[in-house]
Amino acid sequence: MKASKANIGRSVDQPSETIRFYLFHGQDESQSRALAARLLEALGATKFGVSSGTVKSDPASLADEASAMSLFGGRRVIWIEPATKDIEEGVAGLLEAPAVESPVVGIAGALTKASPLLKLAEASPLCLAYASYAPEGQDAERMVIELGRRFGLKVSPPVAARVADAANNDQAVVSQELQKLALYVGASPQSPKELEQEAVDEVGADNNEGDFLKLADLALGGEVNELADGLARLPAGGSEAIPVVRSLQRRVLMLAPLRARVERGERVDAVLTSMGRSLFWKDKARVQRMISKWSAGDLATVAERAGKL
Repeated sequence: MKASKANIGRSVDQPSETIRFYLFHGQDESQSRALAARLLEALGATKFGVSSGTVKSDPASLADEASAMSLFGGRRVIWIEPATKDIEEGVAGLLEAPAVESPVVGIAGALTKASPLLKLAEASPLCLAYASYAPEGQDAERMVIELGRRFGLKVSPPVAARVADAANNDQAVVSQELQKLALYVGASPQSPKELEQEAVDEVGADNNEGDFLKLADLALGGEVNELADGLARLPAGGSEAIPVVRSLQRRVLMLAPLRARVERGERVDAVLTSMGRSLFWKDKARVQRMISKWSAGDLATVAERAGKL
């Protein structure tokens, strides 16, 4: 049975007793692991690892393990990672077993539509298959907001976008970041707290990029001497070159639509006010100067040159 983005959350948070095999596949393996972890939590179960090689050498062992009673009385989930094509025969035997005590989870990477394991999982009502892809844009923001609730954090879309970007939209990294931020601001599910930009500035994953963004602001502000001093303090090996250029691109991408609004007749202060919390208060004066200094055409030229660089 194939799960959709709309119902996968309910499927792992309120698991059906009839599902024997969960196949989490796709390019975003961190999301697959996160879904499997939610399933473990929902079942109140412990993870029992089995290797693909073990199932390949003895396919019947998978059904035997899933049918066995736990020695300590608690629930188990049989966990196979990576779930390769070698487990197909074992999964087929699992589906044919009269009954099982423990469901099996397979964490696979990208599988083709022709994969026998994927076909088997999608065809059987005793299986659930879901393809995980790295979220982008508003999907990434929603992912951060939903994960934040689990740690007692109220995350606004601008802050969610920042956290997602700093973690490269990796759900596992986002989860670790939010857990750290929740601890920093004293949030919990019992005592929810708003996650502000200031907290992310202090301990967020992108706080190292703050220095690079300052270099971008110096460049765009025409403060060449200060820019030269800042660049001179970077490591000599050139390892920071890409983050520096990326920070310039990020600032230009933020400024360009704002300047375009000014050139359409809006006041600079009104444009900045409309940004709300997405613009950190410490940056407001600096951004205001840059919007006044640069035309939309010149910002487009900088963006093109930064991209080539």
